[in-house]
Amino acid sequence: MEERYQANRQIEPVTPGRTPGPIKETRPVFKNHTRQKKLDRLMIYLMLVLLSILFILPFLWMISTSIKTESQAISYPPTLWPAPFDFANYREVFELVPFLQFYWNTIVVTGLTVIGTVASSAIVAYAFARIKGKGRNFWFILLLCTMMLPPQVTMIPVYLIFTELGWVNTFLPLVVPAFLGNAFFIFLLRQFFRAIPKELEESAIIDGCSLFGIFWRIVVPLSKPALITVAILSFMGSWNDFLTPLIYLNDIDKYTLALGLQMFNGQQTMQWGPMMAASTMVIFPLVVLFFIAQKHFIQGIALSGIKG
Repeated sequence: MEERYQANRQIEPVTPGRTPGPIKETRPVFKNHTRQKKLDRLMIYLMLVLLSILFILPFLWMISTSIKTESQAISYPPTLWPAPFDFANYREVFELVPFLQFYWNTIVVTGLTVIGTVASSAIVAYAFARIKGKGRNFWFILLLCTMMLPPQVTMIPVYLIFTELGWVNTFLPLVVPAFLGNAFFIFLLRQFFRAIPKELEESAIIDGCSLFGIFWRIVVPLSKPALITVAILSFMGSWNDFLTPLIYLNDIDKYTLALGLQMFNGQQTMQWGPMMAASTMVIFPLVVLFFIAQKHFIQGIALSGIKG
């Protein structure tokens, strides 16, 4: 390193009666490295911009189609933005189907599902992370093995159980399983809980705090990013769920938004304008939720794999 530094130094010759000038230094190696680093960063940003455009384009097309007339929606060549804008499709959504009822049903089901999933998964995950017992690792591995079973395997047995309980055509089959925990969310939270220093819990025990008090007063506040991540993923899964409501719900008044969107798909024609307008209103809460909680969501995903 010293030899390279000396080689890049240029010293002006000293002539009689003249004060030596300052030492000039040139570092072409470092300049080239900086230039290459900026170029690499520029290429990464350009690639990210292109990928962002590819991901955003379907959403823009959906919004564009929602404000087009029927003739504009099926015209060729297609246009991205119509002139003028036509918002009649949004009004038609509420005229064709009980869309507000679908919205309310989805909010109820999703809200209860999120509460049940976060609460049950957090309690079970804390038990696997902190409570020592015989066979703890065996039961945890067995829990993870259930993730390898596709839901189609247990679909018929579960349906028969809910039929015997008289829960078909109610919201109970959509909500009650959430209060029994989720294997993936239990794994995610367990990894996060194990990263919390045990000294905090030991200090709480010395102060006379119970096990549930430690969980509620110490672990839960410190695990906000992971809990928000679980809540967002659970919210998205329940909000977009189509198969479960399709199996258990029969009355139109109990339909969720996913089933309501299917009603715009006719046997012979597709109502593109109302369909895209309804889809825009369905996706809007998800987009807003993600932008509000994206910081905690990314942090929760990143920190859940620190210790395992």
